[in-house]
Amino acid sequence: MTDGPLIVQSDKTLLLEVDHPQADQCRHEIAPFAELERAPEHVHTYRLTPLGLWNARAAGHDAEGVVDILLRYSRYPVPHALLVDVADTMDRYGRLQLRKDPAHGLVLHSTDRAVLEEVLRSKKIIPLVGERLDEDSVVVHASERGHVKQVLLRLGWPAEDLAGYIDGEAHPIALREDGWAVRDYQRHAAENFWHGGSGVVVLPCGAGKTIVGAAAMAMAQATTLILVTNTVAARQWREELLKRTTLTEDEIGEYSGSSKQIRPVTIATYQIMTTRRKGVYAHLELFDARDWGLVIYDEVHLLPAPIFRFTADIQARRRVGLTATLVREDGREGDVFSLIGPKRYDAPWKDIEAQGYIAPADCVEVRVTLDERERLAYATAEPEDRYRLAASTDRKTRVVEALLRQHPEEHVLIIGQYLDQLHELAERLDVPVITGETPVKERQRLFADFRSGDVRVLVVSKVANFSVDLPEASVAIQISGSFGSRQEEAQRLGRVLRPKADGRTARFYAIVSRDTVDADFAAHRQRFLAEQGYAYRIVDADDVLAGDTL
Repeated sequence: MTDGPLIVQSDKTLLLEVDHPQADQCRHEIAPFAELERAPEHVHTYRLTPLGLWNARAAGHDAEGVVDILLRYSRYPVPHALLVDVADTMDRYGRLQLRKDPAHGLVLHSTDRAVLEEVLRSKKIIPLVGERLDEDSVVVHASERGHVKQVLLRLGWPAEDLAGYIDGEAHPIALREDGWAVRDYQRHAAENFWHGGSGVVVLPCGAGKTIVGAAAMAMAQATTLILVTNTVAARQWREELLKRTTLTEDEIGEYSGSSKQIRPVTIATYQIMTTRRKGVYAHLELFDARDWGLVIYDEVHLLPAPIFRFTADIQARRRVGLTATLVREDGREGDVFSLIGPKRYDAPWKDIEAQGYIAPADCVEVRVTLDERERLAYATAEPEDRYRLAASTDRKTRVVEALLRQHPEEHVLIIGQYLDQLHELAERLDVPVITGETPVKERQRLFADFRSGDVRVLVVSKVANFSVDLPEASVAIQISGSFGSRQEEAQRLGRVLRPKADGRTARFYAIVSRDTVDADFAAHRQRFLAEQGYAYRIVDADDVLAGDTL
């Protein structure tokens, strides 16, 4: 027995003692293969899952290394059965391989004949494959490359895709490096993706995922389709590519609700791609509009279902997904793994912070108590109405006002879920508000005023969760959210993580109503950030209202 910070249990949970001197180091080492489930004050609970272990395997970690980490940090003897299960699970990845055969095209090959026999008996696999070539190989219909990978993952035998990629239509793209340089981790992320040919790069908000995309484009030297969350994000990608690469304005097209340009580099919004007319996704034809050499999925954790379906049909194209967190609240991480590709690079947030590329952050949960009238209304409300009641209490508005008094010179974002709450708050504070209803030009004007300092406080809805570059923001106040969304919490903290010129710490306040589902959702929302090493301080709203400095 050692005095390690980790307790490894036979049910595949890992208990990490947060206050242990080795806790941060241990968290860093288990992060590539273990997922955080709960993060209360003293002991965090992680879980080993097949997908987590397969992602680690695809990223180059082997079972021996994972077992070594568990043995090294565990306080008690690690259950032998668990170690065997880890090795067996990781060994499942790659026993089936998709390859290109000169004579027969796409082939599913197995290094373990019994595994191939097992999967070929699945009713879902049979329609996707053709003739049996020999005891170890079977032809796969070329159009079913993605669907085969999806089904095999669900059967517990994830295939390693070694079938290669087409180069697509060539187009010269180079990085400019006048006055700036690609950071080491950005270069490593792009190289890891390029070596694998498809996959996901995970970097903190503010760490420069767009530069990774640009570096991948320079490697591909080909026409590129970039899919983004909204028109504001499309314009930011365009501006960044014009600044960082040799691309000209005529070479970059925007494909959105307001513009339908198809150029060698085309930036399209998820919204336009998933617009249906008479039940048909008319704009999905954009995937076939050119012989794309590269497809970039920005904020891949938000990828809509129709894009998954079409991505299954373009598996011969190189694909890279960019995100701050692979967490999907709809549980479709497996589809990201099989259709976009496995995780190729994942930089812990605290590592990037230590290098000075994102600001240190102080996370504070401010707990308010509903008054008697609100408590009674909450107690008698239908379950589906309770979160709105708890999240919209007027006591939160008073806390926001007090926090603004504590940060009189800072650029502050006030972020929430409910539009009526946001409009009322903006009117009371006499500050601008941006929601999904705000025209794109007005959004861009307000964001520009915020960057310049003409506007110091902005109230924003979830439209500002992602792909909005506001480096001046140093304080974020969250008054409500998309229920228990972990990825949203990460995105919102990310709004204030751009490094500050004076090196000061960013502040992230989550105002939460105690003894309600608001508190339950907050605990769930904080899980991903806890996994990254961010600890929330809990303070009482009365102390904030009394003027106590946080």
